[in-house]
Amino acid sequence: MKTWEYATAPVLIHATKQILDNWGADGWELVQIVPGPNPESLVAYFKRPKGESAT
Repeated sequence: MKTWEYATAPVLIHATKQILDNWGADGWELVQIVPGPNPESLVAYFKRPKGESAT
């Protein structure tokens, strides 16, 4: 059975692609992105198989 680890991260609207690319390069898959506490930010939820990381 595959197990998962999860992470949340703030994402600034003006740097969304760069931030998501960095997380993706580390093996994280974006699950959901929702509005943050202010209009200039978002909150991203990521997952990846436990024990895996970018090599």
